[in-house]
Amino acid sequence: MSMKKLILVLTALFVCACTVVAQDQAKDKKETVIQHVPIKATSPISGKDMYTSYCAVCHGTDGKGGGPAAPALKTAPTDLTQLSKNNGGKYPSLKVSASIHGESAFPAHGSKEMPVWGSLFWNLSGGHQGEVQQRVANLNKYIESLQAK
Repeated sequence: MSMKKLILVLTALFVCACTVVAQDQAKDKKETVIQHVPIKATSPISGKDMYTSYCAVCHGTDGKGGGPAAPALKTAPTDLTQLSKNNGGKYPSLKVSASIHGESAFPAHGSKEMPVWGSLFWNLSGGHQGEVQQRVANLNKYIESLQAK
């Protein structure tokens, strides 16, 4: 192979490699944009309002996992209407609270892709633990109301 052909082949390989790297970086940036959405303040009193603002985008308004952001996630959101059924007919309140707080690694929320709402609620409340607990309890109660009969 002549030196000109070798340089041409190496240049073509280099351009292809740069294109692949650029596409991967663009994909990573797109995923980052999807995952980092500013949190909107809601009242800690309404579990339904918090669910609509924080959860429905992934879990859907009906809780079945078909929210508008669901297709962009690596792991499908949990069908929240089946939590009791999947727990022997008893709603797993403590597990749901732990998941909302970000204290559990069980797959009910599809890994750590789900935002850790406990720390976000902490920031929203200005560090008032009572308000964080109220938010988690009211959100948990609303999710319980979504259970399939």
